[in-house]
Amino acid sequence: MSVFRSSRFARLEPYVPGEQPRERKYIKLNTNESPYPPSPAVLEAVRVAAGALNLYCDPTALKLREAAAAAYGVEPECVLPVNGSDEILNFAVMAFCDGRIPMACPEISYGFYPVLANLHGIRLRQVPLRADLTIDYRDYLSQNCTVFIANPNAPTGSVLTLSEIREIAASNPRNVVVVDEAYVDFGAESAIRLTKEYSNLLVTRTFSKSHSLAGGRLGFGIADPALIDDLTAIKDSTNPYNVNAMTQAAGIAAFKDNGYYADNCRRVAETRDRTAKALKALGFTVTDSKANFLFVRHPNLPGGALYERLREKGILVRHFSKPAIEDFNRITVGADGQMEALIGAVREILTQNGRE
Repeated sequence: MSVFRSSRFARLEPYVPGEQPRERKYIKLNTNESPYPPSPAVLEAVRVAAGALNLYCDPTALKLREAAAAAYGVEPECVLPVNGSDEILNFAVMAFCDGRIPMACPEISYGFYPVLANLHGIRLRQVPLRADLTIDYRDYLSQNCTVFIANPNAPTGSVLTLSEIREIAASNPRNVVVVDEAYVDFGAESAIRLTKEYSNLLVTRTFSKSHSLAGGRLGFGIADPALIDDLTAIKDSTNPYNVNAMTQAAGIAAFKDNGYYADNCRRVAETRDRTAKALKALGFTVTDSKANFLFVRHPNLPGGALYERLREKGILVRHFSKPAIEDFNRITVGADGQMEALIGAVREILTQNGRE
């Protein structure tokens, strides 16, 4: 029985993260982490910052904002560093949704969007995808609500073009459009430059995927300064020291070492495309992913069964129970050796399945 004293939270349905098991060593292809470590410069910056942990970090994260602004081609007042992009999504719901202003997002997308709507008591319109699991941008035109779109979308990996995002922002001038770019560095085009044209556009980024800092918890919101001011007011009313000193130092160093991370993203994209080709040769349907994961289905093996059999072989992938995608699994793109092990395990499973 719930022990919440506030009835607001008695019926919460929390977000369920991907497995982080400790009982054995797995090939982890289930939480979209980078297979590559942070750069040596980032590790050194963290080591140095750790020597001053007796002091509070800069609550404005000024040097980090300046580094991000230079990298993204905007002004520092257009950037808000956050404790992972989940935090900026939460701030956006708090700042731009209420009893009058609902949310809209794809029915199949990042599972945190409906969790946030439920947490804050916001009406949510979940828009079905097309039959091919892509987003029809026209579903988000003139919605009179706050729009949340992951681009590339999760867990499908499909993308909208900048012209489509421009139309969504232009058609919702009185409401905020949030473009969640957690996976944009693996093959999609960022909408950050559109924030200079549309004062209602908020772009969110994370360093968890492309910059090997999933454990460091660093994200950003990029938008018109007026939007950033609203979000900063929420931040300073909840957790003013939201990005710790070591993470700030890691982020600054990562921006300086961007070539290292760009090369890692290129390697991941190349591995993704090779793995997609190999899975298709084994009979899988594979969505056209521009992210660091693949979304796959086999006609002769239910998604839950493939997940369980891979787990037995020491390989973790992500399975979702929604009826529309229950036959699919999302597979994070790891290093080449990890993906070769995956293909070998899948081939064994399909051979065994054919004999049963």
